[in-house]
Amino acid sequence: MTAHRLLPTALIAMASVSVLAWQQPPPTPPASQTQPPRQPAEIELSIMGEPGAPPRYAVPDFIALGTDEQTRGAAKSIAQVLWDDLAFEREFYMIPRDTYASIPAAKSPETVPFERWRELGADGLIIGTVRKVNDTFQVQAWLYNVKMQKSVFGKEYTGGTRNERIFAHTISDEIHMQQRALQGVARSKLAFASDRDRESVTGTVQKRDVKEIYISDYDGANQQRATAQRRLNLTPAWSPDGRAIAYTAYRNESPDIAVSFIYKAAAPTWPARGKGHNFVPAWSPDGTKLAFWSNRDGNPEIYVMSADGSNARRLTHHRASDVSPAWSPSGNQIAFVSDRTGSPQIYLMDADGSAVRQITHESWADRPTWSPAPYNEIAYTSRTGPGYDIAIYDVATGQRRHITFGEGSNESPSFAANGRHLAFMSTRLGKSHIFTIGRDGKGLKQITKVGNNFMPNWSR
Repeated sequence: MTAHRLLPTALIAMASVSVLAWQQPPPTPPASQTQPPRQPAEIELSIMGEPGAPPRYAVPDFIALGTDEQTRGAAKSIAQVLWDDLAFEREFYMIPRDTYASIPAAKSPETVPFERWRELGADGLIIGTVRKVNDTFQVQAWLYNVKMQKSVFGKEYTGGTRNERIFAHTISDEIHMQQRALQGVARSKLAFASDRDRESVTGTVQKRDVKEIYISDYDGANQQRATAQRRLNLTPAWSPDGRAIAYTAYRNESPDIAVSFIYKAAAPTWPARGKGHNFVPAWSPDGTKLAFWSNRDGNPEIYVMSADGSNARRLTHHRASDVSPAWSPSGNQIAFVSDRTGSPQIYLMDADGSAVRQITHESWADRPTWSPAPYNEIAYTSRTGPGYDIAIYDVATGQRRHITFGEGSNESPSFAANGRHLAFMSTRLGKSHIFTIGRDGKGLKQITKVGNNFMPNWSR
């Protein structure tokens, strides 16, 4: 593995034959085509449940239009992943898949036994087909209103066979948008630091384990190493377009800001240009700037620069330490951490460094992250005793609430693109692992299980 390459050579070779693999830019889903309507235009497209209850969805195995093992495996995998994706947002009641056994499997969309599905209580039913053509899958998916026996959603997708999960993720996001006007996160990614490789940092006398940046699907699948520098690499931050990760990288024993374009086999860039020690980059919402903190003028202060490193300017001017910046969704404000009143607390300022004000008043507050619209919340690490918990501050009302409650130490929150979920690090199982949780404190899910993992960041 070549130093500074972002992915193993085998993965780069694999990507060259698939529009769904890592080499390709992340916004490109499988090609899709809306199918002709299968019902009159006046049919209501939104599937409703019983009054006061969410609609009940079922997702049986997709129909394999071929007898080869890969097609049959993809038909099962896509259905299971799609069920999980739809369940994640908790907009629908997902009928457990182990209750489907008594219902005859459809051999085509025309042979669906709707009455049997209605007996099971399904309001919505997703039927799909998978066909393999050379090195591509052709996947069709329909969402049916079971009561009316009519399709309210139908699309065809074409893409490579290397990662069938992306079909499920795409279908889930599109169904959430059509049925709930909700931006799903199934196609989003997580980045985090990990010591799982148990390699030693090169060029040091003291033996220290490296921390490399890893990336994964939102649900923890497809975990892959994204840096290979044999150094300490920390605090990853996805660019708004999902094509780059900025992070703190130790180069020649000095921390600096690195930017890696992870879908290109190229060395990282160093926009801070080694001026002082530079930490914790944060992208502006439009992707044109990076905020970070640096001691280049002697004291830890917040700075901002263009993404290419030009136009660097200092925003804070205080004898205390000002660190850990986070942009507001509009780009008009920056949250940061300062110990100017004693212990670290969260502050807000305008993006030009003016109008500084303190918003937390507790024993310790650190690592703010600002939620995307429509929410206006800042999640942060709050000391609650010997350890830490994740707290959320409502910017409009000034109210604060916790979503973790003393199970291990919980730190470094990061909001999902729709603001409904957070990723964070927790020691609740002993080692440091990445978890996701709803902003309401429900739906806890473990993402990593190998090594120690830190400082997650959720792509937009």
